[in-house]
Order: sequence, then structure tokens, then C-alpha cells
Amino acid sequence: MNAATQLSRWSSSTVKKANPGILGRILLVAYCLIPFYWMAVSSFRRSSDIFEKSAFPSPWSLENYRAVLAPDSGFLRAMLNSVIVAGATTILTLIIATFAAYALARLEFRFKNVLLAVVIGTSMFPGIALVVPMLKLFSNTLQWVNTYQAMILPSMSFALPLAVWNLTAFFRQLPRELEQAAMVDGCTPGQAFRKVIIPLTAPGVFTTAILTFISAWNEFIIALSMVNVSSMQTATVAIARFGGSSGFDIPYGTKMAAGVLVTVPLVIMVLVFQRRIIAGLTAGAVK
Repeated sequence: MNAATQLSRWSSSTVKKANPGILGRILLVAYCLIPFYWMAVSSFRRSSDIFEKSAFPSPWSLENYRAVLAPDSGFLRAMLNSVIVAGATTILTLIIATFAAYALARLEFRFKNVLLAVVIGTSMFPGIALVVPMLKLFSNTLQWVNTYQAMILPSMSFALPLAVWNLTAFFRQLPRELEQAAMVDGCTPGQAFRKVIIPLTAPGVFTTAILTFISAWNEFIIALSMVNVSSMQTATVAIARFGGSSGFDIPYGTKMAAGVLVTVPLVIMVLVFQRRIIAGLTAGAVK
């Protein structure tokens, strides 16, 4: 009886200790998923049922998705524009940030820490404060309004500081002896960087690429300000500009369906590459 009593007390205390952790995870997951769930459910409601509060649509309807994917809506073109802008921003940001971060991690020069502080400080400027000068530059001087570069370059300016900062930390974790050993074996500094350092920092580079792509994919202010023709607008701008049957009608169902279509690619990408993302975020955490 004593052993059974002790076992029951131990199991009850273990459950009590575990419950707060499990409950916290459930609340966190619910907090993150409930808005997306409600958006997905609302996207399958008819326009007349959009304000219903039931957990599931009744009846299920695809009219919102048909409206979004209709050729005259222009949403597919907007999705393609988002892919082009986010992809180009990610590639160019990684190329520049990789070389800049390697130089900051390996070269010794005066005011290096000050330069790093300036780099990360530039990411703290609110985007809305930079829209007006950029719009004036692109419209009056460069004639770049309604072009891809008018969206890609400003997005790069916001993505580069964080990318440089993250990659600098990854390069600093690698011992200098790796490059020295490669050069002893006959590699030039460039070959040592390309064949030894880059493969070892692949988790960090991949994580930075994912974060940069997500940031560029969700960007709204720059795309809204630099483009005023429907053929060049991105998906986020297209969602904001969806109109209803009248000037005072807000097409909630259509916006919900478009929001699902914009979010699903990011969710799939994160689920497919979650191991690489976790490896990149935790690299160097354990010696």
C-alpha cells in the first residue's frame, strides 16, 4: 500500500508539473492558429453568410475563390509580381550580405563595431518615414515608378541590415584555421571561402533567405506607394484594393480567400524547410 500510495502521489505531482507546460503550448498554438482558421473558414462562406459565427461554414461555397482566381481580377498576376519581387530581393540580399558579413567577421579595421551598430541601426527607421523621399527620388530622378526595381531596392534596404547582422554572427563562429588549412592545401582565399566557409554556413544562409523572403513577400507600404497600375501591384496591394459591388461594399469573403492563398505558400515553405530553419536558428547554441 505504501508503494502504491507513493506511486500515485508521484504520478499526480508529475501531471501537475506537466499540465502548465502543456496548457501553455495549447494556448500558444491556439493564439497563433485561430486567426488563420477563422480566415480560412470565412473564405468558404457565401457573401450572404459572411457574418455568421458558426465554427464551420454551412453550406460550403467556393464563390470567393472563384472571384479571386477569375482572370479579370488580376490576382494571379499580382501573385506572380510578389514572387518576382520577393525572389529577386532574397537573392540580391543574400549575395551582398554574405560578402559584407564575411568581411566584417574576418577583417580587422578601425570602427568595425561602430559600423555594425550603424548597420543594425538603419533597420530601425520606420518604413513610412522613408516612403516620401524614395518616391520623390524614383519619380523625379530615376523614373522608376511602376517598375520592379522600385519595389526590390527599397525592400533590400530593409532586409540587408538584419541579414548582414545574422550572417556576421555565423561567420564569427567558424575558426580561422579552416581557411588557413584550405590555403595550405592549395586553395586561394576566394576558393577557401567558396568551398569551405559557404558550405559550413549553409544553415545560417538558408535561415536568412527564408526570413528575407517572408519579409519581402509580406511587404505592403513600398509596393502600395511605388506602384499605381494594377498590372504591377503585388498580392498584398491587390488584397487591399479589392472592391465590392459598390463603393461602400467591403468584400470580406474575397479578401479572406485571397489572404488564404497568400499565406498558404509561406506555411508550406516553412513546413518543408523547418529542419533547416531550426538548424540555422540554433547553430552555435551548443558547443
